[in-house]
Amino acid sequence: MKRVRITIRPPDVYLPPVYELVTRGAEYLDRTRIVNWNVSSPPAGFLLRIRGEYRRLEDALADGANLREFEIFPITDEECHCFLTAEAPTVARALFDNFTRGSLMTVPPIECHEDGSSTFTMIGTEADIQAAVDGVPEGVGVDVEAVGGETVAPGGVVGRLSVRQREAIETALAVGYYDVPRDATSDDVAREMDCATATASEHLQKAESKLVAALFDE
Repeated sequence: MKRVRITIRPPDVYLPPVYELVTRGAEYLDRTRIVNWNVSSPPAGFLLRIRGEYRRLEDALADGANLREFEIFPITDEECHCFLTAEAPTVARALFDNFTRGSLMTVPPIECHEDGSSTFTMIGTEADIQAAVDGVPEGVGVDVEAVGGETVAPGGVVGRLSVRQREAIETALAVGYYDVPRDATSDDVAREMDCATATASEHLQKAESKLVAALFDE
């Protein structure tokens, strides 16, 4: 058997409206995970774990274009489970089905990032995993984050970061942004990343929020 942790980066056409909402459309949410799902037949069912001002989400979900029904189950004032059923575009279902072939199993949670990408661990035979990676439709990016390891689930928190958030943290470390005393600024990080200072700062802030929250996670 083989274990692989990957990040997939589908274009917007693959993203159902409700997925876009809970990952990047609702700026008041800090993190979204898919902790369980059932896509055997439409509509697909998903159980999400959401962190942020989730009570503001109810009105937006009520207007969801592809949403059938939903219910929010509070955990704390800043975290909840959300069960929902939704219709997914044909291309989105095809992409998900690609990772259910043969012996493959996806190990929850699936980490959802604000750029539309998602990171998860697969376990299965080497042949089935290779077929799934090779079977990703054209135009969908795939990054292999890790292969193998001592445990099935990821052991660290790096997997919670999007590709650009991880790049921002790695760049900040390299230029001395986290040195004491600090040897670099967000301008330096932006210059190395070839992006605007505001963009680099946003990536750093969101990445730092996820990393700090992980210290106190369940």
